[in-house]
Amino acid sequence: MKLNRREALALMGGTLAASTIAASTLATPAVAKNRKITVGALRFTSHAASFIALERGYFQEMGLDVELKFFQAATPMAVAIASGDVDFAVTAISGGLISLADKGAIKVIGGVLSEEQGIDGQKILVSDAAFKAGVTSSDKLDGKTFGMTTAGSSFHYMGSQIAAKEGVGLKFKPLQKVGAIIGALKTGQIDAWSIVPHIAKPLAGSGAVHIIGDVSDYLPDYQVTTAFTSAKNAAKEPEMTRNFIAAYSKGIADYNAAMVDGTLGDAGRAEMVDLIHQYVYADKPREKAAKSIINGSMRLNPGVAMNVGSIEKQLNWFKSEKLVSGTIGLDQLIDTSYVKTL
Repeated sequence: MKLNRREALALMGGTLAASTIAASTLATPAVAKNRKITVGALRFTSHAASFIALERGYFQEMGLDVELKFFQAATPMAVAIASGDVDFAVTAISGGLISLADKGAIKVIGGVLSEEQGIDGQKILVSDAAFKAGVTSSDKLDGKTFGMTTAGSSFHYMGSQIAAKEGVGLKFKPLQKVGAIIGALKTGQIDAWSIVPHIAKPLAGSGAVHIIGDVSDYLPDYQVTTAFTSAKNAAKEPEMTRNFIAAYSKGIADYNAAMVDGTLGDAGRAEMVDLIHQYVYADKPREKAAKSIINGSMRLNPGVAMNVGSIEKQLNWFKSEKLVSGTIGLDQLIDTSYVKTL
C-alpha cells in the first residue's frame, strides 16, 4: 500500500489525536546497477551506519545510488516511507509507525540501535531546577514533567516504562522536536527526559542538566531503533531490500569495530570520528565535536539483527495505552525474512 503524503498524515493524525487523549538472508545478494533510493536519517551518532555505508561506497557496491534525507523526529520519517518520498529509514518504534503498518503501508525489516548492559547507553536527565529540588534519582520523579516529541514516541515509551518500574506518575509534555525538548529542559520548563549519550553528556557537562540514571536499568535489551521500509518494497523489491541490508550491515560492522569494540585502535577511531563529524555536530569544530561523538558510542545490531521480543513488548504497550489499534498483530508490523531475529 502506497499513500500520498496527505493520506499518510491523515492516518497518523487520527492516531496522534487519540494519543494526546490517552546472517540468514545477507549472503551474496544480487546486485542491480545504480538503483536510486532515498534513505531517511537523523543527525545522531546512532545513525552512523548510513553515513559510513554512503561515504565508504558500500551502498554503491550493492548497486544503490543513495541520497540521505534528514529528519528531526520519528513520525515524519514514517510518513515519508508511507508516501514513497523515502525508501528506507532508521528510527524508533512509534505509535505513528505502528498505525501505518496497521494500514499495510510500512514494515520493520531489521533492528539497529540496542541498549546493552555494559555498553554506555541512553541517559535519564533532569533539569538543574529539578535536581536542586531533590530529584536526584528516578524514584523521585513523581508528579514531574517528562519531555517527548509527540505522544506515542519512543520518549513517551521510555518515560512510561521508567515510571512504571519506579511506581511514580509522570506528566508528559509534547514538544515536537529534539531541539525544543533540550531548550525546555535547560530552562526548567520540563523536569526530565531521556536521550542518547552523545546528547546527554554534553548537556550534563554544561551544568544546566543532570544525569540521574540509565535507560538500560529499566529496559535491558531495548530495541531502540529499527530499519524499516514500505510494505511494497518488503514484499515486491526483495533484491533492493537485501542490498540495502547488506550495505548497511557493513556500515554497522565498521562502526562497532571502531567506536564500541576498539579493535581498530586510536587511528581507526579517529578516522571514524572524522567521517561521522561530516554529519553530526558538523557546525562545531572537530576537537569539540569529537568528544560528543565518542560519548555517543552505543552498540548497533550486527547484521541489522532484529530483537523481536523487545518490539513485541513495545507493540503491546502501545496497544494497552490505546495509542494504536488493539487488533494489530506483530506480523503486520515486522517482516522477519531479511535478517536474523533475536
